[in-house]
Amino acid sequence: MEEVISNTANFSDIIINTINSLLGSLFSSIDNSVYNVLDNFAFINSNILTDSFFEKAFGYTSNNGLLFIANSLLTAVCIYYCFKLIYSHFTGIQIERPYQFIFKLLIFGIFINSSFFICEFFLHFTSLITDAIRDVGTSIVGEKIYFSSLIENINSVITLDSNSINVFSFDGMLKSLISVSFISLLFSYSLRYIMIKVLLLIMPFAFLTLINQSSSWFFKAWLKIFLSLLFIQPFISIILIIIFALDFSSVDIANKVLCIGAIFALIKANSYVQHFIGGITIDVSNNFRLMKMKNNL
Repeated sequence: MEEVISNTANFSDIIINTINSLLGSLFSSIDNSVYNVLDNFAFINSNILTDSFFEKAFGYTSNNGLLFIANSLLTAVCIYYCFKLIYSHFTGIQIERPYQFIFKLLIFGIFINSSFFICEFFLHFTSLITDAIRDVGTSIVGEKIYFSSLIENINSVITLDSNSINVFSFDGMLKSLISVSFISLLFSYSLRYIMIKVLLLIMPFAFLTLINQSSSWFFKAWLKIFLSLLFIQPFISIILIIIFALDFSSVDIANKVLCIGAIFALIKANSYVQHFIGGITIDVSNNFRLMKMKNNL
């Protein structure tokens, strides 16, 4: 009987050690790869405009790419207005005066063909604000504000030996939660990265909709979404400063819980910004939950 109990205990230890070894390797892989990528996705600057595909799709000049399509639609709008103006003389319907239409046509035509420089300005301005906030944070906490260095501070609070991780301990569960949270952040920030590129590509068409009063709602919606996605960046920087300002020399439970709370704030940053100025959600976990609910229905 004692031999059976001993064999069962040994078998349980083998299973636990195997699980700890596998998850330890997973956590180590996340530490070595995810955090560097997060810096690139979270802190976007005008360098995303230098992508060869983006430049070709957007158009080097007004005669190619999406700029050519936007200018073609601009010409179509002008022709449509001419027919509408002629038709109004027979029906007596009041329409926009020609000089008002021509003025808007010229102004927004310039905006459409200057979209690339406007994109660059928005991204550069946001990057400057973000860098200024992070520089202030660096002067306060004495450490550079990066995701890549964040893991070192978190691991100093959640004291784990990478060679002997016990996921069934309190620290092990916290480490598991943090790793899953950062993977969720990676997906959310990558979605934000893609959405910003999409919004930049359709910027000329957003300016085009301002010519007609009935279609100007599209530009307002586009601008709200675009600004909300950009504003997440300095908001993330402020949260990171708060995380780096924690006392990482202490390993008490309060500090560990504060780390989890701060990381959760990073995950919910988009939701907070959405409540402030509107926009769209990039919370991948919520999207997965909604997809699951729809499948169950």
